[in-house]
This record gives sequence, structure tokens and C-alpha cells, in this order.
Amino acid sequence: MSVTLEANNLLGSYLRDRRTRLDPAALGFAVGRRRTPGLRREEVAQRANISPTWYTWLEQGRGGAPSPDVLNRIARALMLTDIEREHLFLLGLGRPPEVRYTATEGVTPRLQRLLDALDASPALIKTATWDVVAWNRAAAAVLTDYGQLPPGQRNILRLIFGDPRVRAAQYDWDSVARFVVGAFRADAARAGAVSEVGQLVDELCRLSPEFEALWRDNNVNVYGEGIKRLRHPILGQITLEYSAFAVDGRPDLGMIVYNPVTRSDADRIRSLVTSLPVQA
Repeated sequence: MSVTLEANNLLGSYLRDRRTRLDPAALGFAVGRRRTPGLRREEVAQRANISPTWYTWLEQGRGGAPSPDVLNRIARALMLTDIEREHLFLLGLGRPPEVRYTATEGVTPRLQRLLDALDASPALIKTATWDVVAWNRAAAAVLTDYGQLPPGQRNILRLIFGDPRVRAAQYDWDSVARFVVGAFRADAARAGAVSEVGQLVDELCRLSPEFEALWRDNNVNVYGEGIKRLRHPILGQITLEYSAFAVDGRPDLGMIVYNPVTRSDADRIRSLVTSLPVQA
């Protein structure tokens, strides 16, 4: 196939490339004499449970756009990774696949080291359900010492609506509460975790009439960036600029970094962190 034809049929080119990388013997097919490496078209179709003719048309750039179900079957047949599956959907349909939420229990050591390098900037990693799964010493000193909480209680919504100390630390609790509920709703939907947050939402609605009212408003927000003001029991008033970041390849995780606005605030945070005992 010419370079020009391949450029006009990126989906077919990608499918051919992926199937040539698979080992027929490892997948239970007789090797015999093959003109090209990898699986034959009919073998991919068999694994995907689709018509060999339809699969051949896809590689040849014929037959129109495939359905999401067909692309998912082909992705499994070709043993694609999540990022390869996403690329397949972008080529075949012009959009990524619907996200499939996967809960996480922690982060990689590299990501934790990144948090720890921010000595004067509180930083944390949260899931799409707003459970805090990683944090640095500055976050423990300024925001909440998550290590002193049971894992099931390390949830930002539970703290905002259920912890009097966290509530008292907010300069404008009503605005903060409204904002975080809207951002939480958007995060859960974006990560495909709407069903996963149902139990948490029901619990908070029972415990907090304020949360229930805000949840029924159906507002959505983007965390993005902004200013956070706190009343800290030791530092007093402190102002932080926050920025939210996606964790590449992990739609279930997000990182929030709070930078002190002034050098004086940074020095005060750093001094407080230094005075804290080192956790084993």
C-alpha cells in the first residue's frame, strides 16, 4: 500500500500494524506457513466475534464508521492497552471511548516523590470520588493530617461537610461548599464514576441538609485554579493559590497544588513543616 493510501486510511494502517505484532501460536492458532508476521485478518475477526468480511473492509477503509461495540471487540482481540484503545477510537470514530472508572488505592513512588519535593506548597492526589490517596507534609500541616484519619474518612466532601475544624478554617464556607459540590459532580461524571459516588452522595444527604440542597441544584464547576484563604490554628490567616492538574493516563486521579501567595507565607509553612515529627 502506498504512503498516500495509508495516510487516507489511518485506521486500517493501525489495525494492520497491531495484528502483525501478535504471536499466533501464543493465541492458539496454528503457525504453518504465513506470508506475513502476526495474525491473519480472519483470526482477528474470530477473536473479536465479527464478520471476517467486515473486518477486512475496516482495514481497507471501506464500510463506513464502526460502532463503539465493534471497536471494543477489536481492541480486546488485538490485546490493546488503554492508550492504544483510546487511539483506536480516535481513528475510528474521531472521539475517545467512554471512560471506565477504576478505583485506586495509592500512587506510584515517583508521584509521591513529586509531592514531597514541594516543601512549602501543600499538595495532594485525589480520586474522582474525591478520596485523598496521597499528600505531602505541607498538606498535612496546613490542610488536614490525612494520615491520622482512617482511609475511609480521607474524603474531601466528608471533611467539608462533616468536620467542624475544616469548616471553621474556611473564610467563606458557603461559597467553598457550593464550589466543591459542583466540581465533585463534574469530576465524577468525567471519570465515569457516577454510579461509584452514589453511596457517598446518599450518606452525605442523610448527614447534611446543606449538602443535599447543593446536590439537588445540579450545578457543575471546574476546579481549575483560584485563591484559597484559610484560618489556620497556628499560622493564622494564610492565602494560597491553587492549581489542579490531571495525572496523565489516570483519568481517576487529579493533583491539586496550593502555592503560598507571599514569600512570608511560604517561610511560615516551611517552618511549621520542619517542626513536625517525621512520620515513619
